[in-house]
Amino acid sequence: MKVFESTTKKIFFASSVSLHEAETKKADVSQLQVSYSQSAWNFLRPFRDWLDNLKVGDRQFAHRLCQLIPAQCPFERDVKLFGKTLFHIPPMCKLNPLYEEVVALRFRALCYLADECGEDISQYC
Repeated sequence: MKVFESTTKKIFFASSVSLHEAETKKADVSQLQVSYSQSAWNFLRPFRDWLDNLKVGDRQFAHRLCQLIPAQCPFERDVKLFGKTLFHIPPMCKLNPLYEEVVALRFRALCYLADECGEDISQYC
């Protein structure tokens, strides 16, 4: 049994609070912690919504998006010395809090070029 659970049970029993009420309060506290962690990233919500709602309806805009947003993470590397790999630098792009939205925007631009404009998008892959 964890120390926190044991201590809270003893405190709640000593203060004559039922076990059901104690569990309810514990759930309320955990819900409060989850809502706090979600609100910490809440300031990015307008940017996420803007990127999600951005419409790709222009050929030049779609080409520019495909050129600016890389298909693979440019930071991922294998550091080699004399032909032997010393270490690997993992992709850092997923640390970007807007990564999913930016990748989805690039995908929408590629789909627009392929489906609506009928262009060959193999140069962007």
